[in-house]
Amino acid sequence: MSESMRRFGIGYALAPKKQQSFIQVSLVNLAKERGVDLIKIDTEKPLVDQGPFDCILHKLPGEEWRKQLEDFSLKNPNVLVIDHPDSIERLHNRISMLQVVSELTSPPAAAAVGGVENQNEETFGVPKQIVIYTNEALLDPVVLLDLKFPVIAKPLVADGSAKSHKMSLVFNRDGLNKLKPPIVLQEFVNHGGVIFKVYVVGDHVTCVKRKSLPDVSEEKLASLEGSLPFSQISNLTGQDRLDENYYEAMHLDQAEMPPLSFITDIARGLRRAMRLHLFNFDVIRDVRVGNRYLVIDINYFPGYAKMPLYETVLTDFFVEIFQKTKEENLKVDANCSKLVGSEKEERKLVSNTCGDENDGDVPVSGLSREEKENTLQV
Repeated sequence: MSESMRRFGIGYALAPKKQQSFIQVSLVNLAKERGVDLIKIDTEKPLVDQGPFDCILHKLPGEEWRKQLEDFSLKNPNVLVIDHPDSIERLHNRISMLQVVSELTSPPAAAAVGGVENQNEETFGVPKQIVIYTNEALLDPVVLLDLKFPVIAKPLVADGSAKSHKMSLVFNRDGLNKLKPPIVLQEFVNHGGVIFKVYVVGDHVTCVKRKSLPDVSEEKLASLEGSLPFSQISNLTGQDRLDENYYEAMHLDQAEMPPLSFITDIARGLRRAMRLHLFNFDVIRDVRVGNRYLVIDINYFPGYAKMPLYETVLTDFFVEIFQKTKEENLKVDANCSKLVGSEKEERKLVSNTCGDENDGDVPVSGLSREEKENTLQV
């Protein structure tokens, strides 16, 4: 098949719920029109027996799937895997997840992503937080000295399970009694009831605003006790909803968006640091410091169907991968042509890296990050 007629095959392995939301007919058809075929991977069969694929798109839990990816990559080193399991794993822990943001705010990195402190410019960081591993530590008053109530209690593990999404807003020390470590306690920051969700797809960045938890005033905090699960937070403001100011504060249309260039710089900094192509992160604006933004959560392969024009954005990403792999193929072919006719040892190199029988292979390793980490940047 000629290079101009060649299609790009992406095998996808997703949990049923993710597959239902992401693999929409509109996405499949648009991708097909532009030369990209989305092919379902049968998780009931060995991955090594399926294909051929030019790329694998995946979000499945468990060591068994990871082992299948490794075995497949050993036999198909030119197939790109999006993304590397090691990079994804970092986001399964809420401490290591946000540590990367702290790394970006160090002076050298911050200069590259707009994080240098300046009274007239936007800055970013993370809320104060600590991890609690035992009940003893949870009840130790010294441990919480650096945190100010209210705090958000989150499970340490963020693996996408129902349990990992069970969070609470804790108003005082009494509210800690029902919590079960290991947990992360993150200081709640008033942010006007608006959260900014930033979707990253390769180089593309989309920022949208959504309603969030309402602010908790000092006066309101004094009257609250214990804790509330996020599912019951709406009860917190039952009376406040009669206040016109509440509706005004929660009016999304009036919420000012953060500068896109600022958000894009953060997104690209995170992408480079995490070595991920597909993720989103949640940002809030500290109402006490209007130009101070806090990253509170990062998720791998989020619900892209909620992102405006997600079919176009994802298809553009697929096509970009396709184009770059074709460029790499041309480079390999050119190198092969130079080697043909040379000495015997050089001909051995040709037989291992070039040849008509593998025409169209993607010259990018799958899970061997050390070898080809910078070969394909999309």
